[in-house]
Amino acid sequence: MTETNLFAAALACLRATEAIDKVALTRAMAHAWREGRLNREASAPEETIAAPGRPARLHLVMPRDLPQRRPDSREGRAILFHALTHIEFNAINLAWDAVYRFRAMPAAFYDDWVRVAEEEAQHFELLRAHLNTLGADYGDWPGHNGLWEMALKTAHDPLLRMALVPRCLEARGLDVNPGIQGKLRAAGDEEGCALLDIILRDEIGHVAIGDRWFRHLCNERSLDAEMTYRHLIDEYMKGPPKGPFHLAARRRAGFSEAELAYLQGVG
Repeated sequence: MTETNLFAAALACLRATEAIDKVALTRAMAHAWREGRLNREASAPEETIAAPGRPARLHLVMPRDLPQRRPDSREGRAILFHALTHIEFNAINLAWDAVYRFRAMPAAFYDDWVRVAEEEAQHFELLRAHLNTLGADYGDWPGHNGLWEMALKTAHDPLLRMALVPRCLEARGLDVNPGIQGKLRAAGDEEGCALLDIILRDEIGHVAIGDRWFRHLCNERSLDAEMTYRHLIDEYMKGPPKGPFHLAARRRAGFSEAELAYLQGVG
């Protein structure tokens, strides 16, 4: 590792194409940041990143064109775990993009998002290993680009990013986790269920990080966080997502009772 600047390190991780390289770089850069070997001097101007590095064999399609995930068969479970692995690969990029993009935040912001990047890399490895046990590997099926498209829409404002990526898109992962686990248990995939327990635990923390910095930025701008969240969901997402919601997980991640009522259409 030759980088001495945090933003250059984040860019290197974003540009890495092969999964093994992105994971290895993520670990090295996170270790360097924790040891104080990366500074936050923005010596190079921010570049426009239209697309992060991803494996050449990975084909991107519209969500409607993705193969169906039916966990009741071995291939169906492989397709499901491929989709989950793809989400975690994108999550590595999203965490590093938050570091790279928003350069005027407190040091604790970078502590948080570097840690998220490292944990997402661990999730990717765990899911990919399970995918391998099902006779498949990352890139065997296509993926979609929805998470990165939202990163581009929110690239100009960290408040939007915190509201719409961790507190919206990633929070949906909390909601769907129990249903996926139920289907995996019915199919006898207890190992897959155990992996999703690990990911749920960590992702609650990641959504909580987004919640903390969203509220921090709202406070800095003298904005009411709950009303701002509603307005952004209505503007960018055309209204709240459909349930069911994992209310306990969302509470642990920082959602208020008023926000949960709004999401459920009762407040």
